[in-house]
Amino acid sequence: MKRYIVGLGEALWDVLPEGKKLGGAPANFAYHAGQFLGMDNTIAVSALGEDKLAEETIEALKEHSLNYLMPSVPYPTGTVQVTLTGDGIPTYDIKENVAWDNIPYTDEMKEIAKNARAVCFGSLAQRNVVSRENIHKFLDDTPADCIKIFDINLRQQFYTKEVIKESLKRCNILKINDEELVLIGRMFGYPGLDIENKCWLILGKYDLDMLVLTCGTNGSYVFTPGQMSFQETPKVEVADTVGAGDSFTGSFVGSILNGKPVPEAHKTAVQVSAFVCTQNGAMPVVPDRLKG
Repeated sequence: MKRYIVGLGEALWDVLPEGKKLGGAPANFAYHAGQFLGMDNTIAVSALGEDKLAEETIEALKEHSLNYLMPSVPYPTGTVQVTLTGDGIPTYDIKENVAWDNIPYTDEMKEIAKNARAVCFGSLAQRNVVSRENIHKFLDDTPADCIKIFDINLRQQFYTKEVIKESLKRCNILKINDEELVLIGRMFGYPGLDIENKCWLILGKYDLDMLVLTCGTNGSYVFTPGQMSFQETPKVEVADTVGAGDSFTGSFVGSILNGKPVPEAHKTAVQVSAFVCTQNGAMPVVPDRLKG
């Protein structure tokens, strides 16, 4: 069986002012990783309802040439009401008790887990115990050399200290933004440290291979044991920022798996993310010039 790069978690539609678009970090991540590693090598894993929106999800995934494993469950397909501020910054109203809150762990999923080359997961899809336990099973079944990226993605009230701690134990790369880092610092009892020292502390405490910190317009960092990479954020005309973080993660992991050194992969991720901000929606085609 081939080795997949997996986006694991929520499958949902972003309902934007101009209409709805397929969203959710797993599909966005898999799509952008696929632009670097080939779409055949990536897969989005989640659950869908037994409704019209589920059919539309499958059509949209096929339109983007995305592989998917999303069993049907007797809950509605996920939606998020997205409103954009004047600066194009999204705010989210995430509907509860939906299909991706109830992801089953099927034999097919187990096969993918056992052959995963990389898997990206977040905290949002773990808000319900069913999906949380099955995401843990998936992660625990991955091979020793699998890259496990915890793209923390704190949303609304849908996270707990326990979920974050368990996820940190299961990942080898943490991706976090500056606002989330402040929250985690308070939650874990080290609010006084500056940004860099918080990152070094988390990297060491959880024995991580990498910690990726994004700070919006103030640049981004990649911490690895004994090394730090910094990249400024390019100034671009923003259409919207939906999916920009996922495009960063997908292109960073894609570049690392293509053998690029961390500073080079970091630079590529920054450029791809900036490009995605100039486009509407989370899944634009990335120009070849940005793929290195």
